[in-house]
Amino acid sequence: MFSEVSMKVFDGEDASLLVKDLRESFGSGRTRSYEWRVSQVKALLKMVVDNEQQIIDAICSDLARPPFETVVYEIGILKNSCEVTLKELKQWMKPEKVKTSITTFPSSAEIVPEPLGVVLVISAWNYPFFIGAIAAGNAVVLKPSEISPASSSLTAKLLGKYMDNSCIRVVEGAVDETTALLQQKWNKIFYTGSGRVGSTVMTAAAKHLTPVVLELGGKSPVIVDPNINLQPYTAVSV
Repeated sequence: MFSEVSMKVFDGEDASLLVKDLRESFGSGRTRSYEWRVSQVKALLKMVVDNEQQIIDAICSDLARPPFETVVYEIGILKNSCEVTLKELKQWMKPEKVKTSITTFPSSAEIVPEPLGVVLVISAWNYPFFIGAIAAGNAVVLKPSEISPASSSLTAKLLGKYMDNSCIRVVEGAVDETTALLQQKWNKIFYTGSGRVGSTVMTAAAKHLTPVVLELGGKSPVIVDPNINLQPYTAVSV
């Protein structure tokens, strides 16, 4: 006799508990501090440096992307983003004084940058890593693309090891997991992908009046030489 082992599926209840935990972490104020933000950006930078070859291998496995291209357009850009953020973050966080109306004289006013709260990042299949939401002081749930399973698995593994998991979490999966996440109330949703899925994200966000950033891709025309052997490559569609 063989006993059946059922794997727990990430569902709406799990998503609700996840968001609740992150709201508690955000509510404690820990992500707002300059020190926390810097520590997480440094951890992300260290993660990339320590695991550069694993990242190259994962993206090559998913996309058959040449290592040089990954180093330049994935790893290099992320490293540069981290370094710029570490240099400029203190300035970005400073309040900006603004003029007030004569009707409110002698008042003063300023614009104070504040993190939004708990945000959902549904990332691209070809560029799965991220930084902006963390540097802004938000608690973050990252949903990597199931189209890039090796990159998704590695992202979950590395972020779990290097980042503050009380405020930064990864949820792997496909349609069911994404649907469960979109049923929750977020302070902002970032989505990169197709227009078809983008409309689904927008519809779900509208139920909670959640602001959304959509980066919607299209098909890029290419020229394929008739002498090229396409057999070793796996077609990837958006």
